Amino acid sequence: MDEEIFSDEGSAKLFQLIHMLQRSALVHLGYIPDNTGKSNYNYGEAKAAIDILVMLEEKTHGNLNSIEEKILKGIISEIQMKYVKAPAEKRARDDASEQSDITKSSFTEPKEGPSETVVSEEE
Repeated sequence: MDEEIFSDEGSAKLFQLIHMLQRSALVHLGYIPDNTGKSNYNYGEAKAAIDILVMLEEKTHGNLNSIEEKILKGIISEIQMKYVKAPAEKRARDDASEQSDITKSSFTEPKEGPSETVVSEEE
């Protein structure tokens, strides 16, 4: 490999910015929990971060080495795919959380919690 990824300080700082925007998008898509451990869903903020990354790609076109260009394109593609999948994954997480709450209630409130009838009282 003839080219280094971060050939100079400017390149390293550019990718620090790209990483901050990537992380922001992932936080707002619920993939990375915040500092309290809670997942956040703000699709508008995630889209704004993606749009800025796309704009950076357009504005830096021709000024990045081939490795930097591939990394930036890969990051944008990854986040765009996660953006498309995020609503379905949020529903799946919500469903799993709801099922967990139902199961938990079986143990904390056995009289009100869900149960199966193995033997009816009539038998």
